[in-house]
Amino acid sequence: MAIADQRTFAAAAQVVGLTQSAVSLQIKALESELGVTLFDRTRRPPVLNADGRALVDRAREIIDLADQLTQSFRPDSMGSVLALGAIPTTLTGVLPATLGRLCRKIPGLRIRLNGGLSHELERRVHVGDLDVAVVTEPEYLQPTLTWRPFAAEPLMVIAPADAEGETDEELLTGTPFIRFKRFAWASRIIDSHLRERGITVDPMIEIDSLDGINMLVANGLGVSIVPQRHVERPFPDGVRVVPFGTPPIVRTVGLIERADTTKSALSSALHQELVSMCGDIGVGTQKRRKR
Repeated sequence: MAIADQRTFAAAAQVVGLTQSAVSLQIKALESELGVTLFDRTRRPPVLNADGRALVDRAREIIDLADQLTQSFRPDSMGSVLALGAIPTTLTGVLPATLGRLCRKIPGLRIRLNGGLSHELERRVHVGDLDVAVVTEPEYLQPTLTWRPFAAEPLMVIAPADAEGETDEELLTGTPFIRFKRFAWASRIIDSHLRERGITVDPMIEIDSLDGINMLVANGLGVSIVPQRHVERPFPDGVRVVPFGTPPIVRTVGLIERADTTKSALSSALHQELVSMCGDIGVGTQKRRKR
């Protein structure tokens, strides 16, 4: 399973704490025991063949059944461990307080928290490395996944106090642009609306930290477009804030998980806390499964 998740023998070896040669020997021993070849070794690196993919699927089913069995004897902790992924803007935003409330309500709950961009977290949920992840709404949802929103964050143009211009377009075209990492789903939303409105920006800096963007803008390095998070001080002092669009364009944030998850009770409890914490920007609880 580690090879299926990590895609190479070398990466899998690092995850399980073995050498690459040791992993290769274990795979050969497994193939000998089963009497089948699991990998197409004519390709570099080797990839799972049909028998290999079938074996991985069955292995995941067995692990899920074991998790369900364990969970059935632990009603108070609802499964005990939650492997949770989260985009950076929530790690320093709504998530810490939410997890504090969740852990107080579920004694004994342990959380394995991982940060990452939405597309990275979606892949990790899909392969079973994470139980659930906090991500921006995906443009396309794989049939094996479900997504449910908990917050609609308005996008805002932020600029230094002395930046020229009054409207969002004037601020964006008159000052160098600081953009969030281009592979982030939120960046795609922003780029799409900039194109629709015919606004051309002058990219100066690309960064993967919302807090970093805020400080760069506050120090006069440029303008940016960022979500208004549900925190006490979403923007630093001395920064001008103008809605991006009329009405403002919204970034929807929610939970993504496998449709066959064994941790649905935990993820539902987390979702309820997130909606509650988000207050005015909290949104409905409807699950979405897209084909």
